[in-house]
Amino acid sequence: MTNFVITTQFLENYGAHCEDGKFKSGNAYWKMKGGTDYLVSGLDRIQDAVAFVAAQCMANEIGYKEFPVEWKTESEWLDDLPSDEDYREHILDQLQRVNPQEVCK
Repeated sequence: MTNFVITTQFLENYGAHCEDGKFKSGNAYWKMKGGTDYLVSGLDRIQDAVAFVAAQCMANEIGYKEFPVEWKTESEWLDDLPSDEDYREHILDQLQRVNPQEVCK
């Protein structure tokens, strides 16, 4: 089995902080935020890894949404990390490790 890294993007709805945050009311105000890299093990296909992360790890609320923006094998992802040791270590420390037998944190 190959490990896969699924990268997500967050959106935050500032309109949901003090209003209902709905487009219909004119209160939706979405802003791009950071994201998460999920290392998925225990699956054979990248499509299954994307679907697993979407089903188990991502939020979809009126005030907050998360969605996949990139997917790679673990080796492709590691090859693309920056060469700066401190930054590389920081990215590796933030990596969320998940598999189908566990619930995402």
